[in-house]
Amino acid sequence: MSENVSENVSVNATSSRRLALLGVGVMGEALLSGLLRSGQDAAQVVVGDRYEARAQHIVETYGVTVALPAEAVAGADTVVLAVKPQDMGSLLEEIHDALRPGAFVVSIAAGITTAYLEARLPEGTPVARAMPNTPALVDQGMAAVSPGTHCGTDDLAEAMRLLEGCGKVVTVPEKHQDAVTAISGSGPAYIFYVVEAMVEAGVLLGLPRVTSTELVVQTLFGAATMLKETGEHPTVLREQVSSPGGTTMSALRQLDDHKVRAAFLTAMEAAAQRSAELAQG
Repeated sequence: MSENVSENVSVNATSSRRLALLGVGVMGEALLSGLLRSGQDAAQVVVGDRYEARAQHIVETYGVTVALPAEAVAGADTVVLAVKPQDMGSLLEEIHDALRPGAFVVSIAAGITTAYLEARLPEGTPVARAMPNTPALVDQGMAAVSPGTHCGTDDLAEAMRLLEGCGKVVTVPEKHQDAVTAISGSGPAYIFYVVEAMVEAGVLLGLPRVTSTELVVQTLFGAATMLKETGEHPTVLREQVSSPGGTTMSALRQLDDHKVRAAFLTAMEAAAQRSAELAQG
């Protein structure tokens, strides 16, 4: 696939493809539950996880089958790699000889490039790299997919289907994946960090913690909804709240004086750099 990847990829809501999901931690389980809710047949899913108790919990909860990684991929049309980056090398070595010719492999491990996957899988294996985020747990995830050298249109559509079960998906050239990791991959943590600070501020100002939390969470939800539904630039929406000489301007002045905007830029640059380091390591 070329770098000029189209976002208008046709995606079927359901699929009869046999799926192997290797790694069922937080993100692996989120993808699995979203897929099943969107119509994936549980009988067509095999999971593998290094922790037997975890795998058994997934089997009991979702009605899928469990197997060792090599056994799981042997009959799979699509293989999703949802293990930690440091475990990827040994996993690829374990499944290399068992992978069915033509099987499509998708990795959601941070920093693992398509070149890394292609070099450790049978020649010509179609692969894709994806970066989802934790709001997938509530069907509000944001994911970005990048195709590898041998990834065709049908393969890319399959990757989109896998991720659309629990949120929104875009396609991006792989050179942008470190930025995606910094923005949407790590992004929920930044939001939670800000929410923590706002809740604490409410408590400091005398509000009960439960009241402060409700005020902050609903304000965040309302602001995000306005951004999404109005299509207005955030600057325009911010200015609508910022009356000259008012309370909001006083607060924003403090944020600017404390270089909060610059701190966010620096933080996201650091996240992107760390993603790149993981890829090199």
